[in-house]
Parts: sequence; C-alpha cells; structure tokens
Amino acid sequence: MTIYKAPLDDLRFALYEVLGAEPKLTALTGGDGHTRDLLDAVLEEAGRLSEQVLAPTNASGDEEGCHYDKATQTVTTPKGFKEAFRAFAEGGWAGLTQAEEFGGQALPNALGTATMEIFQAGNLAWSLYPLLSEGACHALEIHGTDAQKDTYLKPIVEGRWTGTMCLTEPQAGSDLGLLKTRAEVGENGSYKISGTKIFISAGEHDLAENIIHLVLARLPDAPAGSRGISMFIVPKFTLNADGSPGKRNTVAAGAIEHKMGIRGSATCVMNFDGAEGYLIGAPHKGLAAMFTMMNAARLSVGVQGLALAERALQNSLNYARERLQSRALSGARFPEKPADNLLVQPDVRRMLLTQRAFVEGSRALLLYTALQTDIEARAADEAERNKASELVAFLIPIAKGMVTELAQESTKEALQIYGGHGYIAENGVEQFVRDARIITLYEGTTGIQAADLLGRKILQLQGVGFKHFLSDIAGFCQQHASDESVRPFIGQLSVIAKEWGELTLKLAQRVQGNPEELGAAAVDYLYYSGYAALAYMWARSAVAAAGKPAAFKQAKLDTANFYFSRILPRCLMHKAAIEAGIGTLPEIA
Repeated sequence: MTIYKAPLDDLRFALYEVLGAEPKLTALTGGDGHTRDLLDAVLEEAGRLSEQVLAPTNASGDEEGCHYDKATQTVTTPKGFKEAFRAFAEGGWAGLTQAEEFGGQALPNALGTATMEIFQAGNLAWSLYPLLSEGACHALEIHGTDAQKDTYLKPIVEGRWTGTMCLTEPQAGSDLGLLKTRAEVGENGSYKISGTKIFISAGEHDLAENIIHLVLARLPDAPAGSRGISMFIVPKFTLNADGSPGKRNTVAAGAIEHKMGIRGSATCVMNFDGAEGYLIGAPHKGLAAMFTMMNAARLSVGVQGLALAERALQNSLNYARERLQSRALSGARFPEKPADNLLVQPDVRRMLLTQRAFVEGSRALLLYTALQTDIEARAADEAERNKASELVAFLIPIAKGMVTELAQESTKEALQIYGGHGYIAENGVEQFVRDARIITLYEGTTGIQAADLLGRKILQLQGVGFKHFLSDIAGFCQQHASDESVRPFIGQLSVIAKEWGELTLKLAQRVQGNPEELGAAAVDYLYYSGYAALAYMWARSAVAAAGKPAAFKQAKLDTANFYFSRILPRCLMHKAAIEAGIGTLPEIA
C-alpha cells in the first residue's frame, strides 16, 4: 500500500509566492472573490477527497481492472469507483471551473489545475472518467449552439453525465486526415454516424447516467484529408423531449483494451452504427473544434505526469528514510542501529533530488501555464489577453511533452530506490511506472508535441509566444541581478535564455534550407526548451523562498542548486544533438 498526502504547502507556495496568483486572479473580470482564503479552502477539501476516497481505490482498482460484458457491451468499473464518482459529483467538483450559467462555480483554471493534480495523484485511472468532461464542456461552450449548451452542458457540469472525445481510428493513428467515420443526413437536423473509433478513454462505464461523445466524422460532401472533418455530438442514450436520457443509441463499446497501466480506466473500441448525432460547429471545421478539447486535455495530461511523479516521490522518500541497509561511505551515521538508512547514500539523494527538482519545477510551470489561461479568458485588456493566449500556445507542448517524459524518469528513480522491492506489485511503486508510460503517448506522443512546438509554435507562428517567454525571463533576471542570494541562478538563467534564442534562430534557418531538419531536431529542441523553462521556474522559486521558514527556504535553495548544477547541463547534450543535424540520421532499409 502506497501513501499519499496532498502537497498543499508546496501548491500554495507555487501559486502565491512563486507566481503571485492572488492579485492576478482577483484583478480579472469576475475574480473579486477569488482570494487566497477561498482557494485554500478548496485545496483543503480536494486534499481530503483525494486522500480519504480516491487514494484507497488506486491499488485495488489497478488489481481489479474494468469488466467488459460482451453480451451487453457494457463496462463495470472497479470496486469503489462509483462511490468515489458520486462523492466527486456531489461535491460540485465537476463544475469547479465551468461557467455559472450552466451550473458551474466559475473558479480559476489555476485552481482547477491544482485540484486536478491532487485528484490524479490519488487515483490516476479514476481521474480519467471526469477528465475529458471538462474538455467537452469547453468545446461545447465555444462551438455549440445555445440549444446544445442548454441540453448537454448542465448535466455534465452537474456530474450526472460525462463526455469523451472520439478521434482516431485503427488505420489513422495520429493522422486524422485518414479517418473514415461517416456522417449521413438523418431526420430533424440529425445525422447518422457510422464507423469505429479506438483508444477512447471512458467511452463506456457505469459511473454516470449518460455519456456524450464528441465524434469526428466526414459529411458526404467532405473534401479529402483533415479539411473534410466535422464534429458531432453523439449521446450514449438519445434524449427525450424533456432532455432526459431515452432509448439506447446505436453506439457501443466493442471491446476494452488490456493495458500495462491505468487498468482501472476503460479504454474502449467504440462502434457507431448509424448512431444519432448532431453537428457541432461549422461543417468541415471539426478538427479546429476538437483542438479546443485537445489543448485542454494536453495540459491535463501534463498534470497527470506531475501527479504520478509527486506520489512516487512521497513513497520513495518515505522508503529511503525507513529502510535500514548498509552504512555510509564515511562511516556509520546511526551506530546504535543495525544499519544506516538509505538517505546516507549520495546516489539515493541524487535520485530523490532529481525527483524533487522535476516535481516542484513542473508544478510551477503547469500552474504558470494555467494562470495564463485565466488571463487569456478574463483579462480586461485585449493586449494582455492576446499575450496570454500566445504564451499558452507556446507552453502547451512543453507542459505536455516535457513533464510526462520527466514523470517517467521520476517514477523510474522511485522504483530504483526501492530496489528489488520496487519490482514487487504489493509495494505499489511499480504501478506508478506502468501508469506513467501511457501519458507520453496519448493526446499526442512526445514526437508530436515536439513537432507542434518547433514546426507550428516557433516556425509557423514566428515564435511569438516564445518571444513573450524570453522577455519575461529577461525582465525577471534584470529585476534580481543584484540579489546576492540567487545571483548564481540568475546568471545561469540569463546565459541559457540567450543561448535558447540563438539556437532557435539558427535552427529555423536550417529548416528553411531543408525541412527534414525539423524532424531531426524537434524532440531534442523540446527537451532543451523544457529544461530551460524549468530553470526559469526554479530561479523564481529560489527568489520566492527568501521569506519562508529556514528549513523550507533551505530545501528550495538546495534543490534549485541541484537543478542548475546537475540537471540544466543536459541542455548541452541536446544542443549538440540539434546541431548534429539530419546527416546523422541516415535512411534505414
């Protein structure tokens, strides 16, 4: 059995001291009441729900998995999941950040991201059931008609229904231009949706009374490729005149996947057989509408990486404190005991500090990104909204791609600290490794995130969000250049930011000469960007720690020093790989 305690102190530190969230949030339209007192109260309640209800179902849900009934094509979730979802819905968590007009509480996305981490750390597989509902609500709110919003948003926000996104198909993978699902004109403004979708998280389950699928399909007159994709609302149960669930629609789970991780989450093959659906948004513009959901989901997947890394860190640190094994290299530290604990070993401390540097740096980065989404949505000044939007676009592939990769390294180090005991299922840490493996894959692999970052956010959009981020770093470094306590960090951050800009410019010029250079450099560029972005977060954390209690401050400074000394130099390796170019990647027969 693994432990979990919501990291409220560090969440508060990141939100209030590092990012200065309270004055920023209360200055936004509708943000008068979004004070620290309110945010803290919500975080504490989220911690209780996760620790007392979600966390106890994590290991048992993984062991039991989901049950698929072939005869009825239905899914039963593991024991305790329904009760947990009921507590989640009754607590109003499904509508935490949703608009008040649809029954939500309209609280900030930064708070929603913090609570999401807490819930996902409690039970990642369970958290996938309500996760995509938030993205579905966002897509409906932006692209749906007033009637569609009234019909579908309120029950999802209330937690009575859930949502999914149905994108890929067996032959398509990440190339959605290859999808074949058809949409033919039906009666009374409806369409008949036919096709097969795969890898649909929470496509079928027993937690809610209805499931609303947002499905990509082609109209009869659709042009080929991604330009011919439309998006449709397809409910599991069609609706009666009063909006209540009626007869079963002709959409069902044909199977659930048997996976190495997140076994308590039903990953479904969904078959649509002339299912009743309704167009959402403009014809042939479905991919743009789906990206509304996908961007939100990508940030959420980054948070999943943070959540797993946090829980792995808590358990490996606890194990290292308690496990007595061998002696310190310089002599016994606890001679009265049969052996010293693992913390006396420098390499164990290296692994723990690696985890801590990734966890706390990633937390600041993800909350920084979420705070920009709040500014984007509710700042009074249009220029401020535009800047935040451009920052979010730039940061999303880093937040998703980098943090999920670091989660794999973090969970691996946690298992390594346990040694052979980590490989044994009953100790629980191996589940974190298995669960972490999927998060680098769904909502776009690391390679896809890297191509989006370099190909779209840097080259196509001329790096506008990147320039904002570099400008923020430059302003921060200038502001704290004379601060002796953090001068080493500020100096290194200034150097890496300058190099980041120069490297980006040179790479853009090379890609213009040979487009293949983009694919050759993209993943290394993502890693370089991720390490540089975390350096900014760690420098900010070091500055913010100045006014904290001595032990807390020292821990932050020690971890910042570890990051700048032992992690940030990884940028040298990625820079060398980028500069090696396409010539080092020959064709393979």
